[in-house]
Amino acid sequence: MFTLLALLAVVAVAGMVMAAAVFAVKLVVNLVFLPFKLILFPIVAIVVIVKMAVILAVGVTIAGIVIALVIPLVVVALVLAVPIALIAIIT
Repeated sequence: MFTLLALLAVVAVAGMVMAAAVFAVKLVVNLVFLPFKLILFPIVAIVVIVKMAVILAVGVTIAGIVIALVIPLVVVALVLAVPIALIAIIT
């Protein structure tokens, strides 16, 4: 029974050591890549701002094209519909 308890203690200690090693490696990797993150952050921010500006410009352009196509169609429809409506009211 004592052997099993000792084995469990060894496994627990080994697990804690492994967890501490994983945490240490993660911390070291974060510290190594921190300068790269600090250098690349402004570049990424500029890319995101430009991307949003391009998406907004494309959306406004598409909306302008749709409006430019719809307004003449509405005018033509009204020019055709008003005499038909007047004739329908008279008869």
